[in-house]
Amino acid sequence: MNSLQGFFFTFEGGEGTGKSTQSKLLYDHLNHKNIDVILTREPGGCIESEEIRSLLLKGNLNKWDPITESLLHNAARREHIKKVIKPALLKNKIVICDRFIDSTMAYQGTGQGVNKKFLNILSKEIIDNIVPNITFIFDIDTDISLKRAKIRDKSNTNRYENFDKSFHERIRKHFLSLIKTHKRYIYIDGSKSVEEIHLKILKSINKLII
Repeated sequence: MNSLQGFFFTFEGGEGTGKSTQSKLLYDHLNHKNIDVILTREPGGCIESEEIRSLLLKGNLNKWDPITESLLHNAARREHIKKVIKPALLKNKIVICDRFIDSTMAYQGTGQGVNKKFLNILSKEIIDNIVPNITFIFDIDTDISLKRAKIRDKSNTNRYENFDKSFHERIRKHFLSLIKTHKRYIYIDGSKSVEEIHLKILKSINKLII
């Protein structure tokens, strides 16, 4: 768990699983209650990291060597942590983040075959001992999630959506494998209604913040 004062909640899962919708709903709910909260994302979250995000999400599938891609994600994360996440936690804020370290392990580790020992060593140096209090793992059938993603992102600027189905199946399997490894992981059935999922998330975080 993070050793700072605030609370850190991350939303993880494949493309089109509903995590971005739910992270925004949680932010709106807490903000409406005048709770000091920020909503951010990875890759991105600050000016420098958003520039790296643009490099990562646009272009052809084989644009980057997988190790280079991993380094870019971690470079974006380092700036994000130093300039946004850590300062907010030090001010006792709640930080909601759409993707974090688990996505790198899923996409670059399991999906693109980068050595996970290397990724773990790199991550340990990057994250400054900041670990989420709760990580929500969103899961839904891969065909459905990819269809959702295509409808959502009509501009087709997210190159990860264009990787083949087997890539996304590997990612899904990785995320599901996390559920029983640590109590911070909470499974979210992405096929449930928006309202049902939102209520489950509220119930989970209320155990900590109330």
